[in-house]
Amino acid sequence: MIAPTQAPMVTTPWTITRIEKETEDTFTLDLKASEVEASPYRFEPGQFNMLYVFGVGEAPISISGDPAKPKRLRHTTRIVGTVTRAMGALRKGESIGIRGPYGSSWPLEQAKGKDVIIVSGGIGLAPLRPALHKLLAHRQQYRRIILLYGARTPEDILYNKHLEKWRARFDVEVYITVDRATRNWRGNVGVVTPLVKRAPFHRDNAIAMICGPEIMMRYAVQELRTRGLQAEDIYVSIERNMKCAIGHCGHCQYGPAFTCKDGPVFRYDKIEHLFNLVEI
Repeated sequence: MIAPTQAPMVTTPWTITRIEKETEDTFTLDLKASEVEASPYRFEPGQFNMLYVFGVGEAPISISGDPAKPKRLRHTTRIVGTVTRAMGALRKGESIGIRGPYGSSWPLEQAKGKDVIIVSGGIGLAPLRPALHKLLAHRQQYRRIILLYGARTPEDILYNKHLEKWRARFDVEVYITVDRATRNWRGNVGVVTPLVKRAPFHRDNAIAMICGPEIMMRYAVQELRTRGLQAEDIYVSIERNMKCAIGHCGHCQYGPAFTCKDGPVFRYDKIEHLFNLVEI
């Protein structure tokens, strides 16, 4: 795990270099450091930053860029509250505060030599995109790479350009589905979890990484277990109620763990007793 690049509660200004609208309510910010840091910024796939809109507040947002390009931070977020709404009103050239990175990461070292199944729903593809970047950058170290992605409608699909590039490769298998099709959609229709039944992986030599709505993750885990995958080979990202990012405020307590410190990526067997409980 990579620790924060500055004191835990210190915010560093980064400049917005590009804003890309992904869907009607989702956008990506490209950022560069506004000042030279003593130590270069680095992060691992699955970690998050706290993004601070000056005069408004801050929110935890997963890092969705390429770990090999740490000087260019990318964050994809949906407008769901006061901070993200203010974030969506920012313009190119303005500044935003960053502190981080925080949290645990996807098990890419443990995945070497194995089939890798990535299951994502909606904006859950954003925390998994850095993992895909790293998997593909070191493609020879892994067996099959399988991406299963679901969105509400074709218009809600994230990263269309990247998905098309990945689908064009011969060494990655990409399956996409939507809950509700529109007239021009020619792909799968339905939730993402049934795609697990079709995914070509070897149950005794595979590892799964899941991120999306909690109900989707529960059913995805069930399908993977039905296919014979062991609980210790399944990882989920749980991002909930994080406020301070350093385990002081207690907002993100998850049983005996804290999502910000012990997560957001958890090995499923470590939280299996909590995962299906409502309101935990």
